[in-house]
Amino acid sequence: MTDGTTAPGRQNIWEAVKPYLEKESLAAFFLGVSSGFPYAMIAATLTTRLEQDGIEKSTVTAFSLAFLVYNFKFLWAWVVDGVRIPVLGALGQRVSWMIVTGLLVMAAVVNLALADPSQDIWWTAVSAVLVGAAGATFDIVIDAYRIETLKPYQLGTGSGMSQYGWRVGAAAAGAVALVVAARFGWQAAYIACAGFALPAILTAIILGEPVRRKVEIARKGIGQMWKSVSGPFVEFFKRSGAFVVLLFILVHKIGDTLANLTLRLLFDDLGYTNDEIAIYDVGVGFWALIIGVFVGGVIYARLGLKKSVFISLVLMAISNLSFALLAAAGKSNLGMAAAIGFENFASGYGGVVVVAYFSALCDLRFTAAQYALISASASIVGRFLTGTTAGAMIEWMGYVNFYIVTTVAALPGIVLFWWMMRTGLVDAAMGTAGSVRAEDEEGS
Repeated sequence: MTDGTTAPGRQNIWEAVKPYLEKESLAAFFLGVSSGFPYAMIAATLTTRLEQDGIEKSTVTAFSLAFLVYNFKFLWAWVVDGVRIPVLGALGQRVSWMIVTGLLVMAAVVNLALADPSQDIWWTAVSAVLVGAAGATFDIVIDAYRIETLKPYQLGTGSGMSQYGWRVGAAAAGAVALVVAARFGWQAAYIACAGFALPAILTAIILGEPVRRKVEIARKGIGQMWKSVSGPFVEFFKRSGAFVVLLFILVHKIGDTLANLTLRLLFDDLGYTNDEIAIYDVGVGFWALIIGVFVGGVIYARLGLKKSVFISLVLMAISNLSFALLAAAGKSNLGMAAAIGFENFASGYGGVVVVAYFSALCDLRFTAAQYALISASASIVGRFLTGTTAGAMIEWMGYVNFYIVTTVAALPGIVLFWWMMRTGLVDAAMGTAGSVRAEDEEGS
Protein backbone atom coordinates (compact mmCIF):
# COMPACT_ATOMS: atom_id res chain seq x y z
CA MET A 1 0.00 0.00 0.00
CA THR A 2 1.28 3.45 -0.85
CA ASP A 3 0.58 6.32 1.48
CA GLY A 4 0.41 9.96 0.50
CA THR A 5 3.28 10.88 2.77
CA THR A 6 5.88 9.12 0.68
CA ALA A 7 6.99 11.22 -2.23
CA PRO A 8 8.58 9.93 -5.44
CA GLY A 9 12.32 9.50 -5.24
CA ARG A 10 13.05 11.73 -8.25
CA GLN A 11 11.64 15.27 -8.51
CA ASN A 12 13.07 18.42 -9.99
CA ILE A 13 13.39 21.53 -7.82
CA TRP A 14 10.34 23.27 -9.34
CA GLU A 15 8.12 20.28 -8.53
CA ALA A 16 9.36 20.42 -4.93
CA VAL A 17 8.83 24.19 -4.63
CA LYS A 18 5.49 24.55 -6.50
CA PRO A 19 3.27 23.19 -3.67
CA TYR A 20 4.50 26.03 -1.41
CA LEU A 21 2.62 28.47 -3.66
CA GLU A 22 -0.75 26.70 -3.53
CA LYS A 23 -3.52 28.35 -1.54
CA GLU A 24 -3.69 25.57 1.05
CA SER A 25 0.02 25.94 1.83
CA LEU A 26 -0.23 29.74 1.95
CA ALA A 27 -3.14 29.38 4.37
CA ALA A 28 -0.98 27.11 6.55
CA PHE A 29 1.59 29.93 6.75
CA PHE A 30 -0.88 32.47 8.16
CA LEU A 31 -2.29 29.88 10.56
CA GLY A 32 1.24 29.26 11.78
CA VAL A 33 1.84 32.96 12.45
CA SER A 34 -1.01 33.06 14.92
CA SER A 35 -0.08 29.71 16.45
CA GLY A 36 3.46 30.83 17.23
CA PHE A 37 2.87 34.09 19.04
CA PRO A 38 1.11 32.90 22.27
CA TYR A 39 3.94 30.43 22.80
CA ALA A 40 6.48 33.24 22.50
CA MET A 41 4.58 35.32 25.04
CA ILE A 42 5.07 32.70 27.77
CA ALA A 43 8.39 31.26 26.56
CA ALA A 44 11.51 33.31 25.82
CA THR A 45 9.74 36.66 26.18
CA LEU A 46 8.38 35.94 29.65
CA THR A 47 11.70 34.37 30.68
CA THR A 48 13.51 37.58 29.73
CA ARG A 49 10.88 39.71 31.49
CA LEU A 50 11.15 37.71 34.72
CA GLU A 51 14.94 37.61 34.62
CA GLN A 52 15.13 41.38 34.17
CA ASP A 53 12.70 41.86 37.05
CA GLY A 54 15.14 40.01 39.32
CA ILE A 55 13.14 36.78 39.73
CA GLU A 56 15.41 33.86 40.76
CA LYS A 57 16.22 31.13 38.21
CA SER A 58 14.32 28.32 39.95
CA THR A 59 11.16 30.43 39.79
CA VAL A 60 11.79 31.47 36.19
CA THR A 61 12.15 27.88 34.97
CA ALA A 62 9.11 26.85 37.02
CA PHE A 63 7.07 29.13 34.77
CA SER A 64 7.61 26.65 31.96
CA LEU A 65 4.98 24.54 33.74
CA ALA A 66 2.49 26.94 32.11
CA PHE A 67 3.28 25.05 28.90
CA LEU A 68 1.86 21.88 30.45
CA VAL A 69 -1.57 23.25 29.59
CA TYR A 70 -0.63 22.59 25.96
CA ASN A 71 0.19 19.01 26.89
CA PHE A 72 -3.27 18.34 28.31
CA LYS A 73 -5.22 19.93 25.46
CA PHE A 74 -6.28 16.48 24.21
CA LEU A 75 -8.63 16.33 27.22
CA TRP A 76 -10.91 19.00 25.75
CA ALA A 77 -10.03 18.78 22.04
CA TRP A 78 -13.16 16.68 21.44
CA VAL A 79 -15.21 19.79 22.26
CA VAL A 80 -13.73 21.57 19.24
CA ASP A 81 -14.67 18.57 17.09
CA GLY A 82 -18.17 18.04 18.44
CA VAL A 83 -19.71 21.16 20.03
CA ARG A 84 -21.40 23.72 17.83
CA ILE A 85 -21.08 27.40 18.82
CA PRO A 86 -24.44 29.23 18.78
CA VAL A 87 -24.91 31.87 16.05
CA LEU A 88 -21.29 31.82 14.86
CA GLY A 89 -21.74 28.11 14.13
CA ALA A 90 -23.47 29.12 10.92
CA LEU A 91 -20.04 30.06 9.55
CA GLY A 92 -18.86 26.48 10.03
CA GLN A 93 -17.45 24.41 12.89
CA ARG A 94 -13.79 25.26 12.32
CA VAL A 95 -14.35 28.90 11.34
CA SER A 96 -16.54 29.68 14.35
CA TRP A 97 -14.09 28.09 16.79
CA MET A 98 -11.20 29.95 15.12
CA ILE A 99 -12.89 33.29 15.78
CA VAL A 100 -13.81 32.53 19.40
CA THR A 101 -10.45 31.04 20.43
CA GLY A 102 -8.53 33.79 18.64
CA LEU A 103 -10.38 36.45 20.63
CA LEU A 104 -9.75 34.50 23.85
CA VAL A 105 -6.00 34.47 23.14
CA MET A 106 -5.97 38.22 22.57
CA ALA A 107 -7.78 38.81 25.86
CA ALA A 108 -5.41 36.48 27.77
CA VAL A 109 -2.30 38.20 26.39
CA VAL A 110 -3.63 41.63 27.37
CA ASN A 111 -4.36 40.25 30.85
CA LEU A 112 -0.75 39.00 31.14
CA ALA A 113 0.42 42.46 30.04
CA LEU A 114 -1.31 44.00 33.03
CA ALA A 115 0.28 41.58 35.52
CA ASP A 116 3.37 42.82 37.43
CA PRO A 117 5.82 40.01 38.35
CA SER A 118 7.71 42.14 40.85
CA GLN A 119 4.49 42.92 42.77
CA ASP A 120 2.47 39.72 42.43
CA ILE A 121 4.34 36.70 41.08
CA TRP A 122 1.38 34.38 41.73
CA TRP A 123 -1.05 36.39 39.61
CA THR A 124 1.60 36.56 36.90
CA ALA A 125 1.80 32.76 37.02
CA VAL A 126 -2.00 32.43 36.77
CA SER A 127 -2.02 34.88 33.86
CA ALA A 128 0.67 32.84 32.07
CA VAL A 129 -1.42 29.68 32.54
CA LEU A 130 -4.46 31.48 31.09
CA VAL A 131 -2.43 32.41 28.01
CA GLY A 132 -1.34 28.78 27.78
CA ALA A 133 -4.93 27.51 28.04
CA ALA A 134 -6.22 29.96 25.42
CA GLY A 135 -3.22 29.32 23.16
CA ALA A 136 -3.59 25.55 23.47
CA THR A 137 -7.27 25.71 22.47
CA PHE A 138 -6.39 28.05 19.59
CA ASP A 139 -3.78 25.48 18.50
CA ILE A 140 -6.37 22.68 18.53
CA VAL A 141 -8.47 24.61 16.03
CA ILE A 142 -5.49 25.75 13.93
CA ASP A 143 -4.01 22.24 13.66
CA ALA A 144 -7.34 20.68 12.72
CA TYR A 145 -8.03 23.40 10.15
CA ARG A 146 -4.57 22.98 8.60
CA ILE A 147 -4.69 19.18 8.37
CA GLU A 148 -8.23 19.15 6.94
CA THR A 149 -7.38 21.86 4.41
CA LEU A 150 -4.20 20.18 3.12
CA LYS A 151 -4.31 17.28 0.67
CA PRO A 152 -2.05 14.27 1.41
CA TYR A 153 0.63 15.33 -1.07
CA GLN A 154 0.68 18.80 0.54
CA LEU A 155 1.41 17.57 4.08
CA GLY A 156 5.15 18.15 3.76
CA THR A 157 4.99 21.58 2.16
CA GLY A 158 1.97 22.60 4.22
CA SER A 159 3.79 21.63 7.39
CA GLY A 160 6.78 23.60 6.13
CA MET A 161 4.69 26.70 5.53
CA SER A 162 3.07 26.25 8.93
CA GLN A 163 6.55 26.16 10.48
CA TYR A 164 7.53 29.27 8.52
CA GLY A 165 4.47 30.98 9.91
CA TRP A 166 4.98 29.66 13.44
CA ARG A 167 8.53 30.95 13.55
CA VAL A 168 7.57 34.25 11.93
CA GLY A 169 4.84 34.70 14.52
CA ALA A 170 7.05 33.67 17.44
CA ALA A 171 10.09 35.62 16.22
CA ALA A 172 8.14 38.72 15.25
CA ALA A 173 6.23 38.74 18.53
CA GLY A 174 9.45 38.15 20.45
CA ALA A 175 11.30 40.91 18.60
CA VAL A 176 8.41 43.37 18.88
CA ALA A 177 8.14 42.62 22.60
CA LEU A 178 11.88 43.19 23.21
CA VAL A 179 12.02 46.41 21.21
CA VAL A 180 8.80 47.88 22.61
CA ALA A 181 9.69 46.81 26.18
CA ALA A 182 13.06 48.57 25.96
CA ARG A 183 11.28 51.82 25.07
CA PHE A 184 7.78 51.74 26.57
CA GLY A 185 7.78 48.90 29.13
CA TRP A 186 6.55 45.31 29.20
CA GLN A 187 2.84 46.15 29.44
CA ALA A 188 2.92 48.01 26.13
CA ALA A 189 5.02 45.21 24.62
CA TYR A 190 2.47 42.49 25.39
CA ILE A 191 -0.51 44.57 24.31
CA ALA A 192 1.22 45.33 21.00
CA CYS A 193 1.64 41.59 20.34
CA ALA A 194 -2.02 40.64 20.89
CA GLY A 195 -2.86 41.44 17.26
CA PHE A 196 -0.83 38.45 16.05
CA ALA A 197 -3.99 36.34 16.55
CA LEU A 198 -5.67 38.04 13.57
CA PRO A 199 -3.95 36.21 10.65
CA ALA A 200 -5.53 32.85 11.56
CA ILE A 201 -8.94 34.39 12.17
CA LEU A 202 -8.92 36.19 8.83
CA THR A 203 -7.62 33.10 6.99
CA ALA A 204 -10.48 30.98 8.29
CA ILE A 205 -13.06 33.64 7.42
CA ILE A 206 -11.70 34.06 3.88
CA LEU A 207 -11.24 30.34 3.02
CA GLY A 208 -14.24 29.03 4.94
CA GLU A 209 -14.68 25.47 6.17
CA PRO A 210 -12.07 22.89 5.05
CA VAL A 211 -13.18 20.81 2.07
CA ARG A 212 -12.01 17.55 3.65
CA ARG A 213 -14.15 18.06 6.76
CA LYS A 214 -17.37 16.07 6.30
CA VAL A 215 -18.40 15.33 9.88
CA GLU A 216 -21.90 16.54 10.72
CA ILE A 217 -22.60 17.94 14.21
CA ALA A 218 -25.82 16.56 15.64
CA ARG A 219 -27.65 16.52 18.98
CA LYS A 220 -26.14 13.85 21.19
CA GLY A 221 -27.21 11.88 24.20
CA ILE A 222 -24.84 10.73 26.92
CA GLY A 223 -23.89 7.58 25.01
CA GLN A 224 -23.11 9.48 21.82
CA MET A 225 -21.20 12.12 23.77
CA TRP A 226 -19.00 9.45 25.33
CA LYS A 227 -18.25 8.08 21.86
CA SER A 228 -17.20 11.58 20.81
CA VAL A 229 -14.74 11.65 23.70
CA SER A 230 -13.43 8.10 23.48
CA GLY A 231 -13.69 7.47 19.74
CA PRO A 232 -10.48 9.27 18.70
CA PHE A 233 -8.39 7.42 21.28
CA VAL A 234 -9.97 4.01 20.63
CA GLU A 235 -9.35 4.36 16.89
CA PHE A 236 -5.71 5.39 17.36
CA PHE A 237 -4.79 2.65 19.85
CA LYS A 238 -6.37 -0.07 17.70
CA ARG A 239 -3.68 0.48 15.09
CA SER A 240 -0.69 -1.82 14.82
CA GLY A 241 2.23 -0.47 16.84
CA ALA A 242 0.23 2.45 18.25
CA PHE A 243 1.79 2.22 21.72
CA VAL A 244 5.31 2.15 20.28
CA VAL A 245 4.50 5.20 18.14
CA LEU A 246 3.17 7.00 21.22
CA LEU A 247 6.37 6.10 23.12
CA PHE A 248 8.41 7.64 20.31
CA ILE A 249 6.27 10.78 20.41
CA LEU A 250 6.85 11.05 24.18
CA VAL A 251 10.64 10.65 24.16
CA HIS A 252 11.86 12.07 20.84
CA LYS A 253 11.88 15.72 21.93
CA ILE A 254 12.98 15.59 25.59
CA GLY A 255 16.47 16.96 24.98
CA ASP A 256 15.33 19.59 22.49
CA THR A 257 12.64 20.92 24.84
CA LEU A 258 14.99 21.07 27.82
CA ALA A 259 17.54 23.01 25.79
CA ASN A 260 15.21 25.48 24.12
CA LEU A 261 13.27 26.49 27.22
CA THR A 262 16.49 27.50 29.02
CA LEU A 263 18.34 29.39 26.28
CA ARG A 264 17.35 32.87 27.43
CA LEU A 265 18.83 32.10 30.87
CA LEU A 266 22.10 31.22 29.16
CA PHE A 267 22.09 34.39 27.06
CA ASP A 268 21.36 36.61 30.04
CA ASP A 269 24.07 34.99 32.16
CA LEU A 270 26.58 35.36 29.32
CA GLY A 271 25.84 39.10 29.32
CA TYR A 272 23.91 39.60 26.07
CA THR A 273 21.70 42.72 25.90
CA ASN A 274 18.08 42.77 24.68
CA ASP A 275 19.19 44.25 21.36
CA GLU A 276 21.88 41.58 20.90
CA ILE A 277 19.37 38.84 21.69
CA ALA A 278 16.96 40.37 19.17
CA ILE A 279 19.68 40.48 16.49
CA TYR A 280 21.22 37.04 16.99
CA ASP A 281 18.53 34.90 18.61
CA VAL A 282 15.61 36.35 16.67
CA GLY A 283 17.30 37.77 13.55
CA VAL A 284 19.89 35.14 12.68
CA GLY A 285 17.64 32.39 13.98
CA PHE A 286 14.80 33.49 11.74
CA TRP A 287 16.81 33.30 8.52
CA ALA A 288 18.39 30.01 9.52
CA LEU A 289 14.92 28.63 10.12
CA ILE A 290 13.72 29.87 6.73
CA ILE A 291 16.55 27.93 5.08
CA GLY A 292 15.90 24.86 7.25
CA VAL A 293 12.21 24.75 6.39
CA PHE A 294 12.94 25.06 2.67
CA VAL A 295 15.59 22.34 2.80
CA GLY A 296 13.19 20.18 4.83
CA GLY A 297 10.50 20.49 2.17
CA VAL A 298 12.91 19.57 -0.62
CA ILE A 299 14.46 16.64 1.27
CA TYR A 300 10.99 15.40 2.23
CA ALA A 301 9.97 15.45 -1.44
CA ARG A 302 13.10 13.58 -2.50
CA LEU A 303 13.64 11.06 0.32
CA GLY A 304 10.12 10.55 1.64
CA LEU A 305 8.88 10.64 5.22
CA LYS A 306 10.93 8.03 7.08
CA LYS A 307 14.46 8.99 6.05
CA SER A 308 13.63 12.69 6.42
CA VAL A 309 12.38 12.24 9.99
CA PHE A 310 15.43 10.19 10.96
CA ILE A 311 17.78 12.89 9.67
CA SER A 312 15.87 15.55 11.61
CA LEU A 313 16.26 13.63 14.89
CA VAL A 314 20.04 13.49 14.44
CA LEU A 315 20.26 17.20 13.56
CA MET A 316 18.23 18.25 16.61
CA ALA A 317 20.49 16.23 18.91
CA ILE A 318 23.62 17.87 17.49
CA SER A 319 22.06 21.32 17.84
CA ASN A 320 21.87 20.86 21.63
CA LEU A 321 25.60 20.19 21.71
CA SER A 322 26.26 23.52 20.00
CA PHE A 323 24.95 25.37 23.08
CA ALA A 324 27.33 23.45 25.31
CA LEU A 325 30.13 24.77 23.09
CA LEU A 326 28.75 28.32 23.34
CA ALA A 327 28.54 28.08 27.13
CA ALA A 328 32.14 26.83 27.28
CA ALA A 329 33.40 29.61 24.98
CA GLY A 330 31.64 32.45 26.83
CA LYS A 331 30.09 35.53 25.29
CA SER A 332 30.81 35.56 21.56
CA ASN A 333 28.58 37.15 18.95
CA LEU A 334 29.95 34.81 16.30
CA GLY A 335 29.50 31.81 18.58
CA MET A 336 25.92 32.79 19.40
CA ALA A 337 25.11 33.33 15.72
CA ALA A 338 26.55 29.90 14.85
CA ALA A 339 24.75 28.05 17.66
CA ILE A 340 21.43 29.80 17.06
CA GLY A 341 21.81 29.39 13.30
CA PHE A 342 22.39 25.64 13.51
CA GLU A 343 19.63 25.11 16.08
CA ASN A 344 17.07 26.99 14.00
CA PHE A 345 18.12 25.25 10.78
CA ALA A 346 17.65 21.88 12.51
CA SER A 347 14.38 23.02 14.04
CA GLY A 348 13.07 24.32 10.73
CA TYR A 349 14.00 21.15 8.91
CA GLY A 350 12.57 18.96 11.67
CA GLY A 351 9.43 21.05 11.91
CA VAL A 352 8.54 20.22 8.31
CA VAL A 353 9.09 16.48 8.37
CA VAL A 354 8.07 15.69 11.96
CA VAL A 355 4.88 17.77 11.77
CA ALA A 356 4.08 16.12 8.42
CA TYR A 357 4.50 12.71 10.08
CA PHE A 358 2.32 13.64 13.05
CA SER A 359 -0.34 15.08 10.71
CA ALA A 360 -0.34 11.89 8.66
CA LEU A 361 -1.05 9.87 11.81
CA CYS A 362 -4.50 11.48 12.16
CA ASP A 363 -7.84 9.99 11.15
CA LEU A 364 -9.88 12.67 9.36
CA ARG A 365 -12.92 11.84 11.48
CA PHE A 366 -11.08 12.89 14.65
CA THR A 367 -8.50 15.40 13.43
CA ALA A 368 -8.65 17.89 16.32
CA ALA A 369 -8.63 15.30 19.11
CA GLN A 370 -5.97 13.03 17.65
CA TYR A 371 -3.54 15.76 16.65
CA ALA A 372 -4.03 17.34 20.07
CA LEU A 373 -3.05 14.01 21.68
CA ILE A 374 -0.02 13.62 19.41
CA SER A 375 1.28 17.19 19.64
CA ALA A 376 0.61 17.38 23.39
CA SER A 377 2.54 14.17 24.01
CA ALA A 378 5.50 15.39 21.95
CA SER A 379 6.89 17.75 24.57
CA ILE A 380 5.19 16.92 27.87
CA VAL A 381 8.18 15.12 29.41
CA GLY A 382 10.67 17.82 28.44
CA ARG A 383 8.40 20.62 29.70
CA PHE A 384 7.79 18.86 32.99
CA LEU A 385 11.51 18.31 33.54
CA THR A 386 12.26 21.92 32.60
CA GLY A 387 9.70 23.27 35.04
CA THR A 388 10.71 21.02 37.93
CA THR A 389 14.46 20.41 37.61
CA ALA A 390 16.14 22.44 34.82
CA GLY A 391 16.96 25.49 36.93
CA ALA A 392 18.39 23.36 39.73
CA MET A 393 20.36 21.24 37.22
CA ILE A 394 21.94 24.35 35.70
CA GLU A 395 22.90 25.70 39.13
CA TRP A 396 24.29 22.30 40.15
CA MET A 397 26.23 21.20 37.04
CA GLY A 398 26.60 24.41 35.01
CA TYR A 399 25.45 25.17 31.49
CA VAL A 400 28.08 23.09 29.66
CA ASN A 401 27.21 19.81 31.38
CA PHE A 402 23.50 20.62 31.26
CA TYR A 403 23.48 20.92 27.45
CA ILE A 404 25.58 17.76 27.13
CA VAL A 405 22.88 15.98 29.17
CA THR A 406 20.18 17.31 26.81
CA THR A 407 22.16 15.89 23.87
CA VAL A 408 22.31 12.45 25.49
CA ALA A 409 18.56 12.68 26.23
CA ALA A 410 17.89 12.91 22.49
CA LEU A 411 19.48 9.52 21.70
CA PRO A 412 16.58 7.19 22.73
CA GLY A 413 14.26 8.86 20.20
CA ILE A 414 16.78 8.35 17.41
CA VAL A 415 17.24 4.67 18.21
CA LEU A 416 13.50 4.01 18.60
CA PHE A 417 12.58 5.61 15.27
CA TRP A 418 15.33 3.63 13.52
CA TRP A 419 13.79 0.46 14.94
CA MET A 420 10.29 1.56 13.83
CA MET A 421 11.62 2.04 10.31
CA ARG A 422 13.21 -1.39 10.26
CA THR A 423 10.08 -3.18 11.55
CA GLY A 424 7.53 -1.34 9.38
CA LEU A 425 5.69 0.28 12.30
CA VAL A 426 5.94 3.75 10.75
CA ASP A 427 3.71 2.66 7.85
CA ALA A 428 1.49 0.35 9.91
CA ALA A 429 0.30 3.12 12.26
CA MET A 430 -0.47 5.71 9.56
CA GLY A 431 -3.87 7.47 9.57
CA THR A 432 -6.24 8.51 6.78
CA ALA A 433 -4.96 12.11 6.71
CA GLY A 434 -1.79 10.84 5.07
CA SER A 435 -3.45 8.24 2.86
CA VAL A 436 -3.96 8.59 -0.87
CA ARG A 437 -6.92 6.21 -0.51
CA ALA A 438 -8.77 8.80 1.58
CA GLU A 439 -8.07 11.41 -1.09
CA ASP A 440 -9.39 9.09 -3.80
CA GLU A 441 -12.60 8.59 -1.84
CA GLU A 442 -13.12 12.35 -1.70
CA GLY A 443 -12.88 12.62 -5.47
CA SER A 444 -15.17 9.66 -6.16
